[in-house]
Amino acid sequence: MPRLPHPTPEELRRDPLPLRGRTALVTGASRRGGIGHAVARRLAAYGASVYLHHHVPHDAAMPWGADRTEDVIASVRAALGDPDATVVAGPGDLTDPAAPGELLATAAEALGGRLDVLVANHALSGSDGTLDAIDAAMLDAHWQVDTRSVLLLVQAFARHRAALPPRTPGGRVVMMTSGHDIASGMPGEVAYALQKGALASVTRTLSTTLAEHAVTVNAVNPGPVDTDYMTGEDYDAIAARFPAGRWGMPDDPARLVAWLATDEAEWVTGQVVDSEGGFRR
Repeated sequence: MPRLPHPTPEELRRDPLPLRGRTALVTGASRRGGIGHAVARRLAAYGASVYLHHHVPHDAAMPWGADRTEDVIASVRAALGDPDATVVAGPGDLTDPAAPGELLATAAEALGGRLDVLVANHALSGSDGTLDAIDAAMLDAHWQVDTRSVLLLVQAFARHRAALPPRTPGGRVVMMTSGHDIASGMPGEVAYALQKGALASVTRTLSTTLAEHAVTVNAVNPGPVDTDYMTGEDYDAIAARFPAGRWGMPDDPARLVAWLATDEAEWVTGQVVDSEGGFRR
């Protein structure tokens, strides 16, 4: 096999919109304070058209509450780098086994029939406990949302990409882990840690499986991120454990996710990448 030549000077000059013409589905993008919203804004700023998945009832039941979908769409649309790109949003209850495939098909159709990037950012909050308190219902709830739905989304995405011309460029999957597997542990969140650890474990297997379709698969551990769920002394104590003296902000992991979606990251696959700002555990 011939060796590839060095890139030409023209190839080295980065397109200011490296995702121009690409399309992306970002799940769990229903709150402006969340990572999904930040990822969607970054992808849009890089030129992509973006489909925002939301499940408002979940956020409405949480202490932080839900945003209006119109406000989330407007925020992402304001970041669009390509005036020809679009932002679309739609609901999906990913506890339903049929929902991931339906969501993938809906997003692809809404964005012109082709989906290039899947960012599986959604997760279940609450419904968790210690080893002593955990029960089968809690474990099943997190399995359904945090793991099963992600695998079914990746399955649907793989089938979608397989139907495109061979080795169509731009295929990307990014999943989100939690860092529980490298941390000292969070004994009050056994179900969440278990299911997020499963995603970290399966990343390399999925990357090998999707390689024939020219799709990279990576996972991002965002570390502790300020998504409006903690205040007071606990917040300050966590901030002090970062060398920068601050929490991670949603845009911190979003920049990494957006880079993984570009052609510059086409040689990175099967990795769990930590984006933690030097967090001291």
